[in-house]
Amino acid sequence: MLEVITVPAFSDNYIWLIRKPDQPYVAIVDPGDAEPVLRVLQKESLIPVAILITHHHSDHIGGVRRLLSEHDNLPVYGPLKESIPNITHPLTGGEQIALDKLDAKFTVLDVPGHTAGHLAYYGHGLLFCGDTLFTAGCGRLFEGTAEQMTNSLEKIAALPDETLVYCAHEYTLDNLVFAKTAEPNNHDLDMRIEESHRLRNQDTPTVPSTLLLEKKTNPFLRYHLPNVTSAIEQFAGKQLNSNSERFAAIRYWKDTLD
Repeated sequence: MLEVITVPAFSDNYIWLIRKPDQPYVAIVDPGDAEPVLRVLQKESLIPVAILITHHHSDHIGGVRRLLSEHDNLPVYGPLKESIPNITHPLTGGEQIALDKLDAKFTVLDVPGHTAGHLAYYGHGLLFCGDTLFTAGCGRLFEGTAEQMTNSLEKIAALPDETLVYCAHEYTLDNLVFAKTAEPNNHDLDMRIEESHRLRNQDTPTVPSTLLLEKKTNPFLRYHLPNVTSAIEQFAGKQLNSNSERFAAIRYWKDTLD
């Protein structure tokens, strides 16, 4: 079993430290800011052994250079298709990376849509998906197409239901507002909204969630279901004939409300 340390950054980012229990070694996922990571490393006497990058946005890579200046020769894994400094192991998806110090292996998933070369890392029941899938939402289409994002989300949805979803932002409550708009009669959503408010009132992260919970409450994994499709088509004012069309419409619907 692996454990994951949550490192809050900026106003709503999460940086993840993956470790084997009772061992000092950690892999760092998406260090947009080095300072909070360095504080945790020092406080907990942790030793970084790798950096995993999902995509090129600055709030995911901004701390890499500083971390490398403090810890020499760290391997940096990240997308080949994006321009990211300091990548030592460029990846395209389909690879398996071994983190020997953690006794861990992760499969690299190619999940474009939010950006052109976005990656996710899956292993040991954990999914580090950056800004592709959010808790109760998904990333905006900045560089990719609706068809690409549809395929990426379907790839994630095919993982085991018990998978823990570690996305990179605390967006749950905002996303749930739209989820309730798209699917007002979903009672699982009511329970999730209540629980998410309870957690945030205690200053506790709502991340990770489980993939099963996402399948029950995340409209971006439910756009193919008849009741959600009906709501999307009502918004779009026309019949939608493919999952990519349904996704494009529901993504645009949420964008108009943000």
